Amino acid sequence: MKKRIALAAACLAAAGASILVAVQPAQAAVGLHVSGRNIVEANGSTFIMRGVSHAHTWFPSQTSSFANIKALGANAVRVVLSGGRWQPANGASDVANVVSLCKQNRLICILEDHDTTGFGEQGGAVTLDAAVDYWISVKSALVGQENYIILNIGNEPFGNNAVTPGWTEATSNAIARLRSNGFEHLIMVDAPNWGQDWQFTMRDNARTVFNADPARNTVFSIHMYGVFDTVAEINAYFDAFAAAGLPLVVGEFGFNHSDGDPDEDTIMAQAQARGIGYLGWSWSGNSGGVEYLDMVTNFNPNQLTSWGQRIFNGANGIKATAREASIYSGQTQSPPPVSTSPSRTPSGSPSTSPTSGGGRGCTAAYTIVNQWPGGFQGEVRVTAGSAAISGWTVSWTFGNGQTITQSWNASVTSNGSGVTARNVSYNGNLGAGASTAFGFLGSWNGTNGTPNVSCTAS
Repeated sequence: MKKRIALAAACLAAAGASILVAVQPAQAAVGLHVSGRNIVEANGSTFIMRGVSHAHTWFPSQTSSFANIKALGANAVRVVLSGGRWQPANGASDVANVVSLCKQNRLICILEDHDTTGFGEQGGAVTLDAAVDYWISVKSALVGQENYIILNIGNEPFGNNAVTPGWTEATSNAIARLRSNGFEHLIMVDAPNWGQDWQFTMRDNARTVFNADPARNTVFSIHMYGVFDTVAEINAYFDAFAAAGLPLVVGEFGFNHSDGDPDEDTIMAQAQARGIGYLGWSWSGNSGGVEYLDMVTNFNPNQLTSWGQRIFNGANGIKATAREASIYSGQTQSPPPVSTSPSRTPSGSPSTSPTSGGGRGCTAAYTIVNQWPGGFQGEVRVTAGSAAISGWTVSWTFGNGQTITQSWNASVTSNGSGVTARNVSYNGNLGAGASTAFGFLGSWNGTNGTPNVSCTAS
């Protein structure tokens, strides 16, 4: 049995997956909130996390890290805090400064209490109830910042040992207690088993926890290390939450670990294809034999490690896929600029078709996410116009003989070169200006041109 080493996450062996039952989408709340399986901003604009963790509690003087993380393309940073397990504790004034640094650098701030790490298995770890005490103690720095911050109640709040109350009850109680104390923020909850949920406790009880939140404003966080070392395991876990209609993010992952070799390529590709947020571990400062998880050497952004190069500049990486939160620009999210080439450029920027439709209807933007000889991955982002819509239909005609072989987050049919995609149960209702995306895999030969797409709302 392995435990978390220094700042890295830990782990055990993988197991199979089961499917949860889908129910109605979540209700909206103030600021950042859940809409179906998506995280959206107050204006309805979808926000997909693309960022990294920064161990602020151990390195409080490294405040330049916020600007450096942003400069490399991130739209979010997950900040390690402590209520006293590590000294000095991060009090309200320090937390307020962290939030200010996030806002100055146009980052969404995911604040996590690290004191809970490995409870039941690691000495010094505290309960989720104690983590709530910490959040209440720094509430003055948090209230009114719901547009900018997400509360990750406690990092990896259970190890592998059975404790009472277990993850489901303890997490439900913690959420309810935060709400009763006036917290309206989007809440993020980590899985047990050092975050990796190899016993599938979070997967199988997520609906119970979600329903325990009176605001229906909770997102689930899976940490992907050695447990998630195959395509099948990663897809099965993502599929389970998709089937349940529940929001999921990859709250931590790495390219290697002492418990195995996670498949970071699949994690990143599938997160991008499915519109799932991810946060890599970690910026700098790892120790205890897992220094390889540093993205930069000695907090120097000019010294990217191989892991840093991969997550920031690689395929489906932060630079290519992150979109800044609209709260910082006052505009809803829009697709990337049109490229003159249908294939991925060296920097990773995808090509995009012009949008069509508008007003009280919807627009659609077609993007080639990735391309290889004979195959490609595409995405279409649908955005509502000036009024809410209850459904959408997107259509286009391939001009170069392409065919679709697999799709997700839409019901896709083909008739020769013509393609029609309709919303599924959980992503048809979009508020004014809100967006969602569906993806697909396709084949091509010779030319893979970008077709014009049209969108019809209902």
